[in-house]
Amino acid sequence: MARQQERARRTRAAIIRSAAVEFGKSGYAAASLNRILEGSRATKGAMYFHFDSKEDLARAVLDAAVERYRATTERWLTRTDLGPLDVLHGMVDEVALRLENDIIIQAEFRLIIEPEFYRDVQAGGGRILSRSTRLLAVRAIEQKQLRPDSDPDRFTRTLTAALAGQRYILDQLGPGLDLRTRFTEALEVIIESMATPEWLDEFRRDSWRATARLEDLGV
Repeated sequence: MARQQERARRTRAAIIRSAAVEFGKSGYAAASLNRILEGSRATKGAMYFHFDSKEDLARAVLDAAVERYRATTERWLTRTDLGPLDVLHGMVDEVALRLENDIIIQAEFRLIIEPEFYRDVQAGGGRILSRSTRLLAVRAIEQKQLRPDSDPDRFTRTLTAALAGQRYILDQLGPGLDLRTRFTEALEVIIESMATPEWLDEFRRDSWRATARLEDLGV
């Protein structure tokens, strides 16, 4: 029984991964279930055992992306060796790294701009990232890294919009754009407008103290 359950788990994961590749490349409407089956090496019966429809499969990809975002934010929020703004940089850097290398996150980004999944934006990975960003902004104010008159909601809205904009620009300009550098630039511009002079002096001397690593992503 345990062996059968493990085989079923692996089959389901393979189908989701293949679907992410197809959705990321073709979008939702043009995605082919046959290509998804070919990529996963699963049978049609196995696919319909796990998923009722193409929409059900797309939502499984979205759910998998949420878990990736949750893993990223939890890993950085538990860091006690870094100040809140360094934690935020590490978290944002890892999101950029995932967008460049993680097919699940790439597929999620493609799916949430499809009409069928507009509502999922409010409950997806972006929401997890926004909540974590606001939490870190509050911590940064408390620890005198951001000025006391800083508004954490305004900080969060501006940063998340800037990061999304950089990702959309990547689609327009094509390959070759260093998304991690663009994300860091956007973060620095926003932080520098709200940071305390003391933090800025330290940052200009030491720069960022942590970056994301591809080997931590498990992709």
